[in-house]
Amino acid sequence: MGAPAGPREVPVRRRPTRQIRVGTVPVGGGAPISVQTMTTTTTADVDATLRQIAAVTAAGCDIVRVAVPTADDAAALPTIAKKSPIPVIADIHFQPRYVFAAIDAGCAAVRVNPGNIKKFDDRVGEIAQAASAARVSIRIGVNAGSLDPRLLAKHGSATPEALVESALWEASLFEEHGFTDLKIAVKHHNPMIMVAANRLLADACDYPLHLGVTEAGPAFQGAMKSAVAFGILLANGIGDTIRVSISDTPVEQVKAGHHILQSLGLRPCKLEIVSCPGCGRLQVDLHTLATKVEAAFDGFPHPLRIAVMGCVVNGPGESREADLGVSCGNGKGQIFHHGQVICTVPESKIVETLLDQALRLTEPTDTPGRGAT
Repeated sequence: MGAPAGPREVPVRRRPTRQIRVGTVPVGGGAPISVQTMTTTTTADVDATLRQIAAVTAAGCDIVRVAVPTADDAAALPTIAKKSPIPVIADIHFQPRYVFAAIDAGCAAVRVNPGNIKKFDDRVGEIAQAASAARVSIRIGVNAGSLDPRLLAKHGSATPEALVESALWEASLFEEHGFTDLKIAVKHHNPMIMVAANRLLADACDYPLHLGVTEAGPAFQGAMKSAVAFGILLANGIGDTIRVSISDTPVEQVKAGHHILQSLGLRPCKLEIVSCPGCGRLQVDLHTLATKVEAAFDGFPHPLRIAVMGCVVNGPGESREADLGVSCGNGKGQIFHHGQVICTVPESKIVETLLDQALRLTEPTDTPGRGAT
């Protein structure tokens, strides 16, 4: 049947930045855009946290962040950092001493929030020295909801300018001590304010940037906000790591991040389903069919583009652009391979036929006992 079509790539000229490392993962400087999430377990519960890290790793997460609000959480970091299959970032607020604990624990990076760490600025030199010695990078994370009160008073609200001023001020304190292994994030719940802030930041420095629409909302709403903001910025080359901050599980956050990058051609698609929205010409339950196809191919190890079309208007044309396709009508489906009809099956057999053909399509041609198909 021939090999599946390769992923379509959209050329995006990435913003040039310096490169840092978050453990084994390079960030910035042309490195692939990383997908991040944050665990929702109590970090002190080491087993639960490691199970969740394993789950997000299986979903394709590149870097994971863990909250460190207590001494018990800090005490758990050495085991978590050692056993995690992906780099761990310690998320520190309010207490500078946990920054040092995270560095000593072997975390790949530490996130600090300049808006709410007590007396943090007075200890930047110590932190820079410790992080440099341990080759640990620092993420400066500025959130609209925890902006320094002085900047709120100056700007009147969490404006793009206020967010950027906070981030650059904190970066300048590290620069005074010769430390530049920094990644910066400026976040807001309003996607357009977030976009404006990141554009300002991209013009003002060459640090790699982490993108996030903070407190984006429930799954659907939050994913839409994130997709809008990320799409604008990433299409213009701005952004080096991302997190989809939706009120859903970390695994779903990772999946959403991958879908956004794949839609922009910034990551290869393992599975792309092209399906029509439906209209009065439908003679099959297309919405259920598309959902079943997606579920059947969940975890399929080869990149495939599958067209699930409801009628003959666009069905054959979309099928020509896909590895496999189905064009439905009158309770049946014509199965296509690269635009050529290979069989017609009843609606109830469409999913299993597509899966069978996909397995045949991706089967090695030198399998013992089987010739090329």
